[in-house]
Amino acid sequence: MSEIRWLDEVEKRKEDILKDLDGLLRIESVLDESTAGEKAPFGQKIAEALEYMMQLGEKDGFLTKNVDGYAGHIEYGEGEELIGLISHIDVVPAGEGWTSPPYEPEVRGGKLYARGAIDDKGPTMAAYYALKIVKELGLPLSKRVRLIIGTDEESKWRDMKAYFAREEMPTMGFSPDADFPIIASEKGLLDILLTGNGQEQPVDGDYWTLAEFKSGQRVNMVPDQAVVKLAGEGDVFELKEKVQDFLLTHRIQGYAEENNDGVSIVIQGQSHHGSEPHKGLNAALEMARLLGRVPLDPSGRNFVDMLNDLLVDGYFGEGLGIAQEEEVLGKLTVNAGVVEHVHNGRQSLRINVRYPLGGDAESILQTITDKMSAYGFTIDNVDHKPLHHVERNHPLIQTLAKVYEDQTGEKAEILAIGGGTFARALKTGVAFGPLFPGSEETAHQRDEHILLEDLWRSTAIYAQAIYELAR
Repeated sequence: MSEIRWLDEVEKRKEDILKDLDGLLRIESVLDESTAGEKAPFGQKIAEALEYMMQLGEKDGFLTKNVDGYAGHIEYGEGEELIGLISHIDVVPAGEGWTSPPYEPEVRGGKLYARGAIDDKGPTMAAYYALKIVKELGLPLSKRVRLIIGTDEESKWRDMKAYFAREEMPTMGFSPDADFPIIASEKGLLDILLTGNGQEQPVDGDYWTLAEFKSGQRVNMVPDQAVVKLAGEGDVFELKEKVQDFLLTHRIQGYAEENNDGVSIVIQGQSHHGSEPHKGLNAALEMARLLGRVPLDPSGRNFVDMLNDLLVDGYFGEGLGIAQEEEVLGKLTVNAGVVEHVHNGRQSLRINVRYPLGGDAESILQTITDKMSAYGFTIDNVDHKPLHHVERNHPLIQTLAKVYEDQTGEKAEILAIGGGTFARALKTGVAFGPLFPGSEETAHQRDEHILLEDLWRSTAIYAQAIYELAR
């Protein structure tokens, strides 16, 4: 409806948007199953964030429903057909090195900094206020519009499984959790847990015992720190020299320090979204590269060799023998997200594989099984999210393209990505913003932020999109 000045409507509500978003960002809604309970399957803080949105919807006169803490929705409009907007309020762990506290939102230089600012609390609030604008303008709709709010997007998507087992599937919709203009194709995702059996290999001479190797918190994040404990009575001075030489040569931050049981080594990496592992600095793999120079006990050597042979410098699956590429979605990627080795204890590795069109999950898993078996590792568990694709001539894409072009004056390019968005939880769904072309991507990184100008623009675009899809 051309006479509606959508951005002006957002302008009138800027203070309210920031106030409500501030409250949501202050909730540390990280998966914590130790505090799970009734109506809080993923922990009390996630449940608190979901209820925050439900109460906001109730206060503003929407129809709301909390589906036992797994997910919730905020609905407006009438009609048989349902349009879905799907977002999430769970966030990944903050990590270290923030300029300001990650759960104390701060505006600096026109940017709002906080964990969840761009992924996905900021966009969730943008979508909410977009729906609120349509409601407050009293615009006639022939369809219902439902903002579905998830709680386990950063983990296993158990929220969507539970939600859609009880609630209807929208006819079509979008997720405000990626990039503009429109993402219509997403890679297939394989989250794979591998466990080792401590297979021994003969080693000559003196060695250090790899007592512990720990790195990473989530499989879809590039680990930003790795910590190793070496036990034994080796030459500490020589070991510390090797560490220092490695750090200087590779221009990596870290240190080694002597303690009662031996030596501890810490390496600092750079976190990044697991869909682009080559753009971060994987602390676990750099630690493995370093330990390749250190004489280790048989079990520790086998673990480090596995990392070096199959994963170091193998962001595109070269070491695992699964590399592939095609024009639409590009290269297959591999992120080693969580690495753990305890001497005479647990050995595990969680990797995230994202495969393009034409990729076959079964053959990828079989190849990984064959490669890992040489080091005594087997696949323990797999979470598979198949490829997602919506044809470019679909009415959903045509409508969103028109809205984007109306408001930006730019052509609405149809994109394909390696990331996995909630769009694929919909039978017919695409990802639609909030990151504009040229804006910095900071999801899953320290100092995550959203440009306020982008927040306002995306809210206006979502408001018009809701109206056009449901009018």
